[in-house]
Amino acid sequence: MRTFKEKVYNIVKKIPKGEVLTYKEIAEKIGSPKSYRAVGNALNQNINKDIPCHRVIRSDGKIGGYNKGSFKKRQILKEEGFLN
Repeated sequence: MRTFKEKVYNIVKKIPKGEVLTYKEIAEKIGSPKSYRAVGNALNQNINKDIPCHRVIRSDGKIGGYNKGSFKKRQILKEEGFLN
């Protein structure tokens, strides 16, 4: 059986370049709709470059946190065409 983190990472690694999901959407997709804060915590601990944590944003449209800093997250999302 997959751990919570594995479920989160499995969803996140399928997010295409130039697109995003919210922490809440990921929580819903793994069948745990109220665990959006735990999703954020799991992503903050990720060090695997194959899991594009920068493609996950807050439900209010704000960028949210990133383990390499929000400036870096914004920069990557711009490069991928999500932000202007």
